[in-house]
Amino acid sequence: MIKNLTNQTIALAGLSQAVQAVRNLAKAGTTDADDFETCISSLLKINADDVPEVYGGLEKLKNGFALLERQLGPSASVDTELARYAAALVYIEGKFRGQDSMQKAIRTGMERSTVQAAHFGVTHENVMTNIADIYQDNISRINPRVMVMGEPAHLENPALANKIRALLLAGIRSAWLWRQCGGSKLGFLLNRRKLREEAKRLLLTLP
Repeated sequence: MIKNLTNQTIALAGLSQAVQAVRNLAKAGTTDADDFETCISSLLKINADDVPEVYGGLEKLKNGFALLERQLGPSASVDTELARYAAALVYIEGKFRGQDSMQKAIRTGMERSTVQAAHFGVTHENVMTNIADIYQDNISRINPRVMVMGEPAHLENPALANKIRALLLAGIRSAWLWRQCGGSKLGFLLNRRKLREEAKRLLLTLP
């Protein structure tokens, strides 16, 4: 059964990892290459047997679990900028959920990106460009748009901007998965402590 706390925690770790990579690229122009590839791969994994497989295994989300545990802890440990990004993507996912034509367009585009990735590699510039275009043509039409803060030199760099848009779409994918697993805003508030404990438990199982 997909709807359980463990799967919700995994999806939230995926979302956390995506927004952290967004912030890293926007402010520093670089991010962990493995974390970045995990996020993009999850976006291309249209069909999976279980939730961990979406991300290529739990070990691929080590940084995501660590961040999620901190974000669900005492207020002093919460990174408000990352929390804002995550909340914005969850909101957009809720709007996107009701737009069947947009969902179909994105799925078609992602199938094309999957073929590209098989030929060039998951993080190839051509794949990033295609995914960024999918984001621009669809998600950018949903208001309010996600406002990413960072260094102008990085945000105005076309290659980095494409990576950021691809990561935002990956974050929405994780938010969608979280809902599929039974996640909800009320449930998040009520189960905040349990989610944190589960993130810590899963983190301790990883090498």
